[in-house]
Amino acid sequence: MTKSKLATILSVILFWGTTVLSLHAQVSVTTYHNDNARTGQNTNETILTPAAVQSSSFGQLFQLPVDGQVYAQPLILANVAIGGGTHNVVYVATEHDSLYAFDADTGTAYWQKSFINPPAVTRASSAQIGCGNISHEYGITSTPVIDPSTNTIYVVPQTVESGVFMYRLHALDVGTGTEKFGGPIAIAGSYGGVVFTPKQQMNRAGLLLENGHIILAWGSHCDHPTYYGWVMSYNATTLAQEAIYNDDVAGTSEKNAGKNAGIWMAGGGVAADANGNLYLATGNGDYGPVGQPVDFGDSILKLSPPGNGTFAVADWFTPHDQQTFAKIDGDLGSGGVVLLPDQPPGYTHQQLLVQMGKKGKLYLVDRNNMGHYCGGCSKDTNIVQEIVGATIGVWGSPAYWNGSVYYGSASDDGGTGTVKAFSLYSTVPYLKLSSQTPEMFSYSTPTPSVSSNGNSGAILWVLDNGGFKSRLPTVLHAYDATNLAIEFYNGDTHPEYQAGPAVKFSVPTVANGKVYIGTRNSLTVYGISPSAGVSSPVRRTPVRHASRRNPSTPLHCHASTCG
Repeated sequence: MTKSKLATILSVILFWGTTVLSLHAQVSVTTYHNDNARTGQNTNETILTPAAVQSSSFGQLFQLPVDGQVYAQPLILANVAIGGGTHNVVYVATEHDSLYAFDADTGTAYWQKSFINPPAVTRASSAQIGCGNISHEYGITSTPVIDPSTNTIYVVPQTVESGVFMYRLHALDVGTGTEKFGGPIAIAGSYGGVVFTPKQQMNRAGLLLENGHIILAWGSHCDHPTYYGWVMSYNATTLAQEAIYNDDVAGTSEKNAGKNAGIWMAGGGVAADANGNLYLATGNGDYGPVGQPVDFGDSILKLSPPGNGTFAVADWFTPHDQQTFAKIDGDLGSGGVVLLPDQPPGYTHQQLLVQMGKKGKLYLVDRNNMGHYCGGCSKDTNIVQEIVGATIGVWGSPAYWNGSVYYGSASDDGGTGTVKAFSLYSTVPYLKLSSQTPEMFSYSTPTPSVSSNGNSGAILWVLDNGGFKSRLPTVLHAYDATNLAIEFYNGDTHPEYQAGPAVKFSVPTVANGKVYIGTRNSLTVYGISPSAGVSSPVRRTPVRHASRRNPSTPLHCHASTCG
């Protein structure tokens, strides 16, 4: 037997042996970016090692057609009683108001739930809304959330019912797709004399399940007035509304007159800490009055758990140049909030969060003393750290792993940026750029995810969705999370593994040896198939030129070959 054949056999044995062992510890991804801190990390990945991802065994396993664009992150639930057995299931929500349950390992379709029933109940069209941010239809845009303890998945579709725009909260059985808890229930309410208007509001932020509460947040469709930033809480087992809050209801400036401050975070979910406090970032809107604000445009908010029918603002941070944000559409809330793990005893600031928006400033904030607003300041010295120009702008959420925060960067005016790692240093913590990708990415900004086996074998997974306007494929990249200059996999070099057409803000889900990608018309799944051959990692020296896509070219190309 030759050495190459022996290597092939050993590779197959190792792969299937690892797969069998991993069946005893299957990973679920039940919420946006993996957990309520929104870290985007899966630290229990034993199959997708750096060596395996660099091998010829890694590629596309299957592609599953769906009936609409997939803006919501695919979710994974392990060991579901379904299809006459126990299976891992991937749940996919579409803008055509459908929710699919597929076998996460084989692609078998188990059920599809449609939330429309023409002609009386239809999806909301872009023409009806008057907004083309999502082309031709609005259905399920927010990432659902799963409660494994009750085998329930919660989802919020937008529909038009006999001409009336509606949002409803559905609670579905994960195995059958049937409604639970007397649902669905129509979403409605008012706060401070302002009534919630479904046509003006967009449920973009990922759903949150926290201590028996389903938390929903709302932004707008194309900034069409009049809209607000709403937060709502529903009981997870009765679906009764528990609390409602509006972050810009008073109108403390003539310019905005009490509107805006939407909560969208490019799909990022409201975060929660161990005590049930909620964290979110808002978009353009009013801030004030200074000292005792009731309007919180362009702010990071800490809300207490729902109580007495609403949410109390427990703490907040508002940049010193908030008024500039509002005037130039600077949207602090274009990026999602991520809560960092508690720092060791002796650290000056033990509980931190990070956030970045359209202006590319990185904010490191103490969650127990968020700094409020520094009027008259030229820099935000009231927080742990502010890094001006950390990126050229963010539309999405960062990932976190082992002391590092990973941000994708781009701008909606055509600017391109790298994916950067900022590492945490010192007992008086501060973040510093530690590595970045050679490749440049264009809008929409990548939202990365991380897989690792504990503190080793970490891979940063990134989607290049820059071709979404031209309906070009999304492109999967995999980098060494300890040094982003090292690339393990580049989908541009594997046209045989081309994914479906790109959509904005999509997030890769990594679990149990597979990478799940929502596209314009499908779920594309990557993973390991038994074959031999491990190549050397792609090592590159960082470059300044953009790796851009030419819209007239059928496939992706780098700057040197785009012409």
